[in-house]
Amino acid sequence: MTDEQRQRGLDKMSEVYGWEVKDGPGDFFGITVDHLFADIWTRPGLSMRDRRLLLLGLLVGQGQQDVADIQIGAALRRAELSPDELREIAIFLTHYAGWPSGARLSMRIEKLVGDHERQSAAQSAAESRPPAAD
Repeated sequence: MTDEQRQRGLDKMSEVYGWEVKDGPGDFFGITVDHLFADIWTRPGLSMRDRRLLLLGLLVGQGQQDVADIQIGAALRRAELSPDELREIAIFLTHYAGWPSGARLSMRIEKLVGDHERQSAAQSAAESRPPAAD
């Protein structure tokens, strides 16, 4: 692992998750950053959106809703997938992953879309307020 590879991995991991990721301890974290994010997520041939769509399908199929929530939230924050596209993904995946998994995904999407819309509205309101006078 080089410092450049580690930084490339941390940058990509931050981009994928939608928040700043700092370097962490341990071999598992190092392999995750240096290989998965620095080498695999940065390969040419698929866009970030393509990779996220593939990962969402896999996560839903495996019942990994907690990790799917991270990907859905990041896709909304980065405007890679719209709320309507996410809803359509839930309908589509329901027919392959099973009704219980699809229903759970649909409910999580609605919650995450609502959270995202509230956060966006609050941020817009904060940005439109005039600065406080000293």
